[in-house]
Amino acid sequence: MAKRLELLRELVPTAARIAVLINPTNAASAELATKELEAAARATRLQIAVHNASTSGEINAAFANMARERLDALVVGTDPFLSSRRVQLVNLATRHGIPASFPNRESAEIGGLMSYGASVLDSWRQSGTYVGRILKGTKPADLPVVQSSKFELIINAETARMLGLEVPPTLLARADEVIE
Repeated sequence: MAKRLELLRELVPTAARIAVLINPTNAASAELATKELEAAARATRLQIAVHNASTSGEINAAFANMARERLDALVVGTDPFLSSRRVQLVNLATRHGIPASFPNRESAEIGGLMSYGASVLDSWRQSGTYVGRILKGTKPADLPVVQSSKFELIINAETARMLGLEVPPTLLARADEVIE
C-alpha cells in the first residue's frame, strides 16, 4: 500500500489529500493498510482520509463523500470484495475525476488510472509448481509458504490524459505495461 501511495503521488504530484478506500469487514487487512498508509503519509506530509465500504451502496456513498471533500486522489485497498467491485470503482473514479490507484491490473485494463500489485500470472506459475511437486510425491505440509515476488505497475495513459495528468517519463520507464 505504501508503494502504491508513492507511485500515485509521483503521477499526481500536486496531491495533498488522499482518500483510502478499505473494506472494514476484512479487519486485519483494513487495519494493516490503514497503519501502513498513515505512516507513509506522515513521511511525505500527505493527509489521509479513510473511507470504509463493504457493500455496493457504501461504495457509492464513499465516492459521494470523497467528491464533497474534494480529495486529490484515491488508493483502493487490497481486498477480495473491492476487487470484485472494480467496474463500479473505476466508473465512479472516472465520473468524479478522481485519480485512483488499484491493486490489480484488471482495474487499469478497464479504465482505472494505474495499478500496482502482485502479478497474477506469476502466482499461477507458482501454483503450478506446487501442484507439480505434490504430484511427484511431496506432502503439501512440507511445502514452504511462498509470497509473490513479482509485482506489476500498469498505467492507463488514456485515463491519465482524460484526467489532465502527464505521466512522468521516469514512471513510464518503470511501468510493466502502458495502456494507450
